[in-house]
Amino acid sequence: MNYPIDLLVMDKQAKELSISRVTYATAQKMRAAISHKYGCDHRLGTQPWLEDSLQPGHFRGNLSLSVTVSQYMISLGRRKVRAGEVVTSARAMDEQTMKELYEYNVNFANEDFGPTLNKRKAEAPQNWAGSSVRLMLQLMFVTAMLLLLRFEEVLRITWSDVRFEYYQPRRRRIRLMLPFCKTHQYGGIVPFFLYENPEKPWMCPVRAWAAWWHHCRYLGLDMNGYVFRKKMGQDGVSANPHDGMTADSFLECFRNNLLDIGIDPRPYGTHSFRRRGCQYLAMVLRWPLRQICTWGGWAENFDNPGTIFKYLLSWTDAPQLQREDYFNPEQAGSDPCTACGRTCTCA
Repeated sequence: MNYPIDLLVMDKQAKELSISRVTYATAQKMRAAISHKYGCDHRLGTQPWLEDSLQPGHFRGNLSLSVTVSQYMISLGRRKVRAGEVVTSARAMDEQTMKELYEYNVNFANEDFGPTLNKRKAEAPQNWAGSSVRLMLQLMFVTAMLLLLRFEEVLRITWSDVRFEYYQPRRRRIRLMLPFCKTHQYGGIVPFFLYENPEKPWMCPVRAWAAWWHHCRYLGLDMNGYVFRKKMGQDGVSANPHDGMTADSFLECFRNNLLDIGIDPRPYGTHSFRRRGCQYLAMVLRWPLRQICTWGGWAENFDNPGTIFKYLLSWTDAPQLQREDYFNPEQAGSDPCTACGRTCTCA
């Protein structure tokens, strides 16, 4: 995983710079796949590979989780860093970008899309999607961010998993029960409850869900299948309730949407919403870390405490404050807190 990656396997010639190398992230994914194979298919579990104290010479546990493999991965990571490799995570979305996307998508002037021609695409690149697709994307953005979901979990949501309910007279909320969760693969998934946010409509899940539900009824779609359907043409979604949107299709739409508002989409990925959701709960809503872990599903088996800190801190994210202003007594105040009205940086 260190020296051979710079050589072609067939003739052992040095790779050109245009050919991608195997990264440390790839090695981590390979180890995770092997661990899953041993743990699930061969029923070796998730315990480290250790000698049985009652039967000397016999070993139990998962081979991929042995001390030797763990030491090798640590050493590999150090060698990769010395070789100049930098681990880059997807940049987290920020609330200002969410607001710009919301305003652009909601106010998008729909057109009567005709046949898709190359000349038409060049003249109006913003017409890659109409209001229907943009309404669906906006709901996906808000849901993934607030629920700290991976996008394979978002795309599997069906209408039978969603409940619109009143918890007080004339006060609405959404009750969402995920059909699948990576951290709860054997059941025990607890429901999510989402409430209205009239002060920030771009972060209001009830508004987004209600808008997409009414639009699906207007389109005459079957309300028994996937919530997020396959994109058909420029402004259509599949009428087949079992024809859901794929992760590749969403990523393409997401990047096109960022280009609409003049943002370079290359640093962003499908994990940008999960990372920003964690930061939003911690820095904007001031949730304690324990509460974030419980909400995101990390509390029951929190075997990697560094995960949440990787979500909170990354050099790829836009800095919240310039370094020269950390102790600056005259620095500008922040936006007023919706609860107490303070504008100091600690609010």
